[in-house]
Amino acid sequence: MANKSTRKLWAAHLASGGQKKSPRTQASVTLGKAFRGRVLGIDPSLRGSGFAVLDYGADGTARILEAATLSLKPKLSMAECLGAIGNQVEDFLNQHSVDHVAVEQTIYVQNFQTAQILGAARGAAIAAAAMRGLPVFEYAPLRVKQAVVGMGRASKEQVARTVQSLTGTNFELRFDESDAAAVALCHAFTWRAD
Repeated sequence: MANKSTRKLWAAHLASGGQKKSPRTQASVTLGKAFRGRVLGIDPSLRGSGFAVLDYGADGTARILEAATLSLKPKLSMAECLGAIGNQVEDFLNQHSVDHVAVEQTIYVQNFQTAQILGAARGAAIAAAAMRGLPVFEYAPLRVKQAVVGMGRASKEQVARTVQSLTGTNFELRFDESDAAAVALCHAFTWRAD
């Protein structure tokens, strides 16, 4: 019966010449102002988080101001690792005037415990930024790769090479840092003001 009603509604719409349009199709779609400024990109993980501060200029130039990998030893407890992640975010925010924070979302994992640990690492990074009132944006890994490399299934090496070509910073085998820089670039390329 629902299909019949939908068909009748559609037939009536066509019979009226389709003149009645939804407000969304009548309004012109405008994009907000593009991002310009500094963004802290974070690739969170319990024992190997990447951080990168990106300065994105009005002319579209991207410069890495600082990048680091926080490598934590297995003997540290989870609570100690989360505290270290929060402290690292605090250090970056103390040293750089950051406008936005961009964090990579947790990738799909089949192991529930791994998902919890990754979520906790993200939470530690996000909380440190949120306590300062900074806007925090989250991006899926697939979206980051599409925005920066143009392919959602790009390898870590491809991401690092593309980030180097866009920013002039060579990350060599520091993939946590290049991933963090890619998250920052994704934000700079795609975020629009309301």
